[in-house]
Amino acid sequence: MTRIETIEAYEILDSRGNPTVRVSVELDDGTFAGASVPSGASTGTREAVELRDGDVTRYGGKGVLKAVAAVNEVIAPQLGGCDPSHQREIDELMLNLDGTPTKGKLGANAILGVSMAVARAAAYSMRLPLYTYLGGLASTRLPMPMMNVLNGGKHADNNIDFQEFMIVPVGAPTFAEALRYGAETFHSLAKLLKAKGYSTAVGDEGGFAPHLESNEEACELIVKAIEEAGFRPGRDVAIALDPAASSFFTKDGYVLSRSGMGNKSSDELIDLFDRWLDLYPIVSLEDCLDENDWSGFSSMTAELGGRVQIVGDDIFVTNPDLIRRGVEEGAANAVLIKLNQIGTVTETIQAIDICRSAGWRYVISHRSGETEDSFIADFAVAMGGGQIKAGSVCRSERIAKYNRLLEIEMELGASAVLQCALKPL
Repeated sequence: MTRIETIEAYEILDSRGNPTVRVSVELDDGTFAGASVPSGASTGTREAVELRDGDVTRYGGKGVLKAVAAVNEVIAPQLGGCDPSHQREIDELMLNLDGTPTKGKLGANAILGVSMAVARAAAYSMRLPLYTYLGGLASTRLPMPMMNVLNGGKHADNNIDFQEFMIVPVGAPTFAEALRYGAETFHSLAKLLKAKGYSTAVGDEGGFAPHLESNEEACELIVKAIEEAGFRPGRDVAIALDPAASSFFTKDGYVLSRSGMGNKSSDELIDLFDRWLDLYPIVSLEDCLDENDWSGFSSMTAELGGRVQIVGDDIFVTNPDLIRRGVEEGAANAVLIKLNQIGTVTETIQAIDICRSAGWRYVISHRSGETEDSFIADFAVAMGGGQIKAGSVCRSERIAKYNRLLEIEMELGASAVLQCALKPL
């Protein structure tokens, strides 16, 4: 029986130049594997706690040496000799070592790094692709990419309130073609922005971050870019939005100050998106209301859920208990799934199982502070949900995920399918 021989963590940099944790695992059969932990900028208040040093003399207080020490001095000695294929037992052991509901003692970044690295090591030891190891031999469904092409909110320093405007190649027959549709639309959008004298500098996730005349102009430019790339809006390439409404919610309501749209109530914001569904080929709406606006989410799902995917991110933070509440209250019809929001591979799969039982969709997602680690590409195929957010079609930390999915599609050959959960309009 294969056993864990060594576990070692160290500090690396993420795509924003901030420290994060990388964990290496070596097994007694010589297998070696590693995993890197991402970090979010727009975060839900109920996410598992990311342990930072707070030492302002290093990286402005964002160092992760405490999390590294938690792995090397607390977790590693306890996991030595464990069977790496016992993922649930290993994750539960780490949760017990931490002993807090938020993973605040050892840090979700420490725990997740080990959880991911152990899963990868077990897969390598069995000579299986990670997606097969985690999902079984039936894991042949490639995810439809939701590509962030225009940024606002916390992901850009511009005058757009909403955080992400994405393109979704809903009409593509294969993942490779979906990536082509997205890349060609992305470059078409770049030409349009240049022609208008707008900046083509990109934000954290690789989307353009220009100053536009309005939030609506973002949708209008994307529709035009789809057309000029030779595709049909809504049939070949559609739009998905992530306003990240918690970032502009105050005691005065939803304050759309960047674009000058004023303050809006939940009902007024729902009405806005209702109108947008008539104007633009939108197939998915994520975090359109504040993370604590449960009644608003329920109202939005009741009113718009039959027309569009309603995705909860900050409201659920990949937490099984919160997802169960969402199902009971009809607060969405889909969940954004982020490994580092909950902190272990096991708990993430538990969250997905709740979505499956409820008939809800789920979208595997990156974070704005990413690494070159392609774990979520394999994870998306293993979970079979048919959707992934990995950012734009530029910046190497995003492309790493897409290139891994191309590799998986090639490995699967004729058995690979791109069965889009979001149907063309």
